Amino acid sequence: MINRFWKSLVQAWKTPELRRKILVTAGILALFRFIAHVPAPGIDQIKLKELFSSSQLLGLLDVFSGGTLANFSIMALGLNPYINASIILQMLTMVVPSLEALSKEGEYGRDKINQMTRLITVPLATVQSLGILALLRSQGIVNLTDPLAAVGTVSTMVAGSMVLMWLGELITQYGIGNGISLIIFAGIIGRLPVTLFQTASIAETVNVQNIIVFAVLSIAVIAGVVVVNEATRKITVHYARRARGAGIAGGQTTHLPLRVNQAGVIPIIFAVSLVLLPSMIGRFLSTIPNQSVAAFASSLSTMFDPGSLSYGLTYFILVIAFTYFYTAVVFDPVKIADEVKKYGGFIPGIRPGKPTADYLSYILSRITIAGALFLGLIAVLPTVAQQVSGVATLTIGGTGILIVVSVILETTKQLEAAIVMRSYDRFKD
Repeated sequence: MINRFWKSLVQAWKTPELRRKILVTAGILALFRFIAHVPAPGIDQIKLKELFSSSQLLGLLDVFSGGTLANFSIMALGLNPYINASIILQMLTMVVPSLEALSKEGEYGRDKINQMTRLITVPLATVQSLGILALLRSQGIVNLTDPLAAVGTVSTMVAGSMVLMWLGELITQYGIGNGISLIIFAGIIGRLPVTLFQTASIAETVNVQNIIVFAVLSIAVIAGVVVVNEATRKITVHYARRARGAGIAGGQTTHLPLRVNQAGVIPIIFAVSLVLLPSMIGRFLSTIPNQSVAAFASSLSTMFDPGSLSYGLTYFILVIAFTYFYTAVVFDPVKIADEVKKYGGFIPGIRPGKPTADYLSYILSRITIAGALFLGLIAVLPTVAQQVSGVATLTIGGTGILIVVSVILETTKQLEAAIVMRSYDRFKD
């Protein structure tokens, strides 16, 4: 996988246009990592590090914020508000007819939906920044007695999240790969040295055999992610011979590849954004003077604490649900069937049109079961490995493996596609 990535990167570097995209991507990621270390005002950094070292929940939040929360930088919220806004809008698209119609209007509809997503991100970022400030204030980490200072900190965090979202969109538009995924990828890679250092510092208190077991499981997860992401079900498609001018067109046989994991890494990102909400809400409500509310909040935090059985089951179910949901969003069997029929193609034994769409839906639903179950299993595997090995510091890195491997594979495929397209353009010229 790594050799394939570097080979594609070297080939792309030889092309001026692709080299420019690579440099743009690298420059934006470098800017992100620089801004991620600019701290927000009014934070006790020493107490903050102590809190993160003792809380697995906050460690996971830091992973999916791109490594900005542990430093409580001006981008402390990371991309969580944008991801939550995307989840909300995509769910509404499935149930609101006007949004569903807008999503089918091509590029214009996508631009409108993206604009709505940005607008929803602002209030979500405001609410999340208030919740994080309240949580840190209850721990004595934030000392913002002046209301104007609190407003300034909240505004800074919201602005930082919007800037980070903008940087991700710049990568998608002018760089290589999906910008949002690459920023999360860069945050995980940036946190990797810290995770390894923490593991090395406790190596004397942890059985070395447990660390070896965790390493073997990590390698198995990497291999499994690669296999599932590359696995496809090939549907045979015949194209009938047709007279075109003085010649004959068609008559060939090809394959329609259906990926076992059509959704990629998106279900993991969506699921972890939701499964961590109960713990955050519980920690926030635990500071309320009302004893009954505080008791409920404490039980809620315990129930959904990373490592608990209820957390693992909820995470597993959410990954499966989002895999099916996002597959339905990105793959339209009716559209594919119409395209095949338009060019005179047909699946042997299946009539063109609606029967073809029904057949593709049937096949996709079956292979998605395997992809969804596998994603769900490897999503909760780091938690299981932490319980077995007792190495809590590596659980964060184990969860990040899912995103790191998937992002490398997706970026490699985009590089290869860009190289092939560039070679085709030169051939036409």
